[in-house]
Amino acid sequence: METKIGILQLHNVADVKQNLTRLGKEIEDLARRGAQLIVLQELHNSLYFCQVEDVDNFDLAEPIPGPSTEFFGALAKACGVVIVTSLFERRAPGLYHNTAVVIERDGTIAGKYRKMHIPDDPAYYEKFYFTPGDLGFHPIDTSVGRLGVLVCWDQWYPEAARLMALRGAEILIYPTAIGYALSDTPEEQERQREAWTTVQRGHAVANGLPVIAVNRVGFEPDPSDQTEGIQFWGSSFVAGPQGELHYQASTDEEESLIIEVDLQHSEDVRRWWPFLRDRRIDEYQDILKRFVD
Repeated sequence: METKIGILQLHNVADVKQNLTRLGKEIEDLARRGAQLIVLQELHNSLYFCQVEDVDNFDLAEPIPGPSTEFFGALAKACGVVIVTSLFERRAPGLYHNTAVVIERDGTIAGKYRKMHIPDDPAYYEKFYFTPGDLGFHPIDTSVGRLGVLVCWDQWYPEAARLMALRGAEILIYPTAIGYALSDTPEEQERQREAWTTVQRGHAVANGLPVIAVNRVGFEPDPSDQTEGIQFWGSSFVAGPQGELHYQASTDEEESLIIEVDLQHSEDVRRWWPFLRDRRIDEYQDILKRFVD
């Protein structure tokens, strides 16, 4: 039986209320079209504020549960869908996380994941805002399956995908905000975008699981004018357990679509390619070291 997965690749604006209003309408539309699981992009309520280090941006954070989980919870219940959200969590004064929250179709919180790998690059100053996650790599059980939810920079790390798979994830999901540095050549930009897609398709193959990556799209200026801003490269995609692309969105257009994925196919693929069986777990101790001299 195939699961109908809705993805929203959108261009955000500065007005949070406007973003939420639009997200609500798009979620309702996907539900009417038959989506059972809807995945949103990283930090979908606002612009990508991490282009600058500004303490005022902490005002965007909110508790979990909080206003956004109430908003998306009501939508999930009204539409009968599971929603993967991505929120700026205010855990305590001075303690914040980049947190994915999965809302069950009855409106309750099925679980959450706090982003573990935090980047710190020009225009991606996330270490200023986010404390690394402390919930570990644990899939979230829902009515549509066991979801291995990770966030953006996590998608470059095979260890994160593997640990989700070892704990029984049936699908890997990556809300994302990544784009081009406009100072790079077109050739370098394309190499980076292709690497992003390739590494995640590799996670699908290595673990015998489907992968969903939902990225934002469009240009967002740098408020400090220190860089030329970010052109988010879209390219949201759904890959099967052999890395096959079921669909990949455009690099520059918004998209709202439904892709059907057969989660049971992973069973066949893992029988053909039993990578988990053949792992040499007795020889992997050095993986816990930063570097092996």
